[in-house]
Amino acid sequence: MLTQEKKTELIKEYQLGEGDTGSPEVQIAILSYKIKELTEHLKANPKDHSSRRGLFKMIRRRKGLLNYLKANDIERYRAIIEKVGIRG
Repeated sequence: MLTQEKKTELIKEYQLGEGDTGSPEVQIAILSYKIKELTEHLKANPKDHSSRRGLFKMIRRRKGLLNYLKANDIERYRAIIEKVGIRG
């Protein structure tokens, strides 16, 4: 589960400027953390289909943000892929 402290830590690490909480980089980082946590939950609880649906929705949202970055600024896209540790 994403605590407020962890969310603040992720925002500080990935923000582009002071007060930035909504840039694609921050959103991708938060979604990636949630996806990782939920994947671990589903390994222990394989019959939790409602959480699996939520996982797929988060993956799709992250993919949309990545596609946006890829189309508008390829360098930021490559940087966030490498920093978060996901394959593009």
